[in-house]
Amino acid sequence: MVMGNVDQLPESTRTATLNAVKDTADNTGMVLNFALNYGGRDELVQATRAIATAAAAGELDPSAIDMDTISGQLMTAPLGELADPDLLIRTSGEERISNFLLWQLAYSEMVFTDQLWPDFAPADLESAIRDFQSRNRRFGKVK
Repeated sequence: MVMGNVDQLPESTRTATLNAVKDTADNTGMVLNFALNYGGRDELVQATRAIATAAAAGELDPSAIDMDTISGQLMTAPLGELADPDLLIRTSGEERISNFLLWQLAYSEMVFTDQLWPDFAPADLESAIRDFQSRNRRFGKVK
């Protein structure tokens, strides 16, 4: 799956991307999601426009808009139950999400590491997963 504004990519990149999506359309198993020319704020603007268009056309009662309505318009909607990541691992020492999956990361756990992505090794992934497994996830609820 590719999320982002693929139509704004250079023609050769766009063609290669769309061909890869087509060639893997019937694959099952692991989900690989590429974010190309993607920004979380832009994703929310596009979702809002789609919802507003449906409301203006009388296809959607504005009072019926809820979190599922919004989630259903996001670029990750085709991922279903996998649309909201459980864990975000941010490499490079940066401690910010950088306009990435702004809605979907609401209840994600985050691990920040100084390790640069090219140097991120299996042991680093195992460490991040152990950290994640030790957490008490509340999904916004108070004990």
